[in-house]
Amino acid sequence: MKKYNLPPIAKQIPKELIAHNDIRIDNYFWLNDRDNPDVIDYLEQENAYCDSMMKHTEQFQKHLFDEMKSRIKENDQSVPYKYNGYWYIVKFETGKDYPIYLRRKKSLEAQDELLFDCNEMAEGHSYFKLGGISISPDNNKVSYGLDTIGRRQYTIHIKDLKTNQIFPESIQNATGSSTWAKDNKTLFYASKNEKTLRSENVYKHVLGTNSDKDKLVYHEKDDTFNVSVYKTKSRDYIIIASYSTLTNEFQILEADKPNNDFKVFQPRIRGLEYSISHFKKDFYILTNLDNATNFKLMKANIHKTEIEFWIELIPHRSDVMLEDIDIFKDFLVLSERENGLNKIRIKRWDNTDDYYLPFDSETYTAYTGTNVDFETTILRYGYNSLTTPASVIDFDMVSKTKEIKKEQEVLGESFKKENYVSERIWATAADGTKIPMSIVHHKNTKKSNKTPLLIYAYGSYGSTIDPYFSTIRLSLLDRGFIYVIAHVRGSEYLGRPWYENGKLLLKKNTFTDFISCTTYLIENDYTSS
Repeated sequence: MKKYNLPPIAKQIPKELIAHNDIRIDNYFWLNDRDNPDVIDYLEQENAYCDSMMKHTEQFQKHLFDEMKSRIKENDQSVPYKYNGYWYIVKFETGKDYPIYLRRKKSLEAQDELLFDCNEMAEGHSYFKLGGISISPDNNKVSYGLDTIGRRQYTIHIKDLKTNQIFPESIQNATGSSTWAKDNKTLFYASKNEKTLRSENVYKHVLGTNSDKDKLVYHEKDDTFNVSVYKTKSRDYIIIASYSTLTNEFQILEADKPNNDFKVFQPRIRGLEYSISHFKKDFYILTNLDNATNFKLMKANIHKTEIEFWIELIPHRSDVMLEDIDIFKDFLVLSERENGLNKIRIKRWDNTDDYYLPFDSETYTAYTGTNVDFETTILRYGYNSLTTPASVIDFDMVSKTKEIKKEQEVLGESFKKENYVSERIWATAADGTKIPMSIVHHKNTKKSNKTPLLIYAYGSYGSTIDPYFSTIRLSLLDRGFIYVIAHVRGSEYLGRPWYENGKLLLKKNTFTDFISCTTYLIENDYTSS
């Protein structure tokens, strides 16, 4: 009989933890110390054990990796979008691991201006991540965050786009994102607690000064909240957002008055969730006010933002969740979810037209994309399904015509959309609730008790796993697997109540839903136990 190495066993060191007048003993609290040599030694033992147990699959792992990689187009680029007079593009080159950021002035036929080549910037680092790119209003400077450790503790740098020189000052321990005031020299950013990594402070930095002198604009005292800072699509307001699981609060500042004080939009009320978008003389507010579980849309004048001045525009609907909005000069675009399906609704401000984009499948994902221009009549959105690669589409909201700007290219001759089929089915939970599942398989795969099946689910924090296309998943489907996404409670697949019924004292539903789905699949001969 073949002998296997025994797994390492972590030693037990009892640690007494007291909270809410309750004493709890944690025998493995010592593993929390990432710099402890004993912790590092134990993790190395775990890795060695994993390597030894998986050694017989090394060739198969390499074969799978090469197969999956062969479907990916390495020499690729994003669909350009226009912002403040420049077209912005992200591209990848064959054999290189990191993106290259470019822009072109006024026209797509203009010469490339290199913003960042992350392949060069990553040299000498075992980990590299660039994020939070923010262009100054005059287009001459860019702030950005770098993480070379992997703990999402970014250092913010500022680059002069006329000379390509990096300004001498840098900002440590930030979230990575920052936003410019209209004076082109004032930068707002959020910093993290060095121990907990909670984003808790917002600072103001003035170009050309030492970051040690940056002014603290806001400190979030409640350790259940995080903070961020950003600019509205209108570019007229700087926003500080404070957010926890169930409560939001925003502060606003006119972007051309960076030395003024921020004003609280609406003081936080436990359980009140809202988000804000600015357009002309009003703020548009997506909120759950007055038990609007699936959210509704309201508005308030820029000078009277408190809750008593909010006016309802789109009422709450028990069967439709309002997830987001995009504002244009002539149109309001609503991202909705009904019966688990993404819907994009387009409505003229003058109420002369109100319609939905048509989607035929029940196993798709649709979402609005990069729409930074108020003046346009073009809505950019994304679409993909379990059987259809991702597309970026420009839709003319006046003529109601669309142009596919890009469809994800799957390399190799074996992939054809028509070779795969998908469906949505429903299982019945123990309490009688219907649980939806999205399913995909190769058309030649027969459902039987001998068919291999992989089922996946995530049901926490309201995070929803919509049916999406994956080139990696093809390696399963082409080997005769059925792949299933179980839309269990705890997500928001069927609206906000779907989340509420899978949390706290009802958290058990998340797990029993998963069991009910697997039971249904076995009983209906999709697979066997």
